[in-house]
Amino acid sequence: MASLISMSFATLGTATFYTTYIPSACYGSTPEGTMIAAAGDELWDGGKICGKTFQVTCTGPTNPYPHPCKDGTSVSVKIVDQCPNCGGTLDLSKEAFSTIADPVAGVIKIDYQQ
Repeated sequence: MASLISMSFATLGTATFYTTYIPSACYGSTPEGTMIAAAGDELWDGGKICGKTFQVTCTGPTNPYPHPCKDGTSVSVKIVDQCPNCGGTLDLSKEAFSTIADPVAGVIKIDYQQ
């Protein structure tokens, strides 16, 4: 009997960070913690992404800042907001960004998957 193997692949993107979490487009004035993110325009899809959780890993710099990634770490974030015209795929909370990269880098390359 053949068995099926399920594989999931990460998607490439970029991440920035922000520090003001309330109000949010998905939850208004209800706090959702600090391991959160805002979705860029390409993911927002009219808010259908609200509440979905993504695993995010830093893969490298987008600028001359050397070695921003904290090797071997990833973070799980909940989408709570929209980041219109922010230029990144995900806008992570500063706490989430700091888990996977040095915030001094400002913008990083990422792999992410739901």
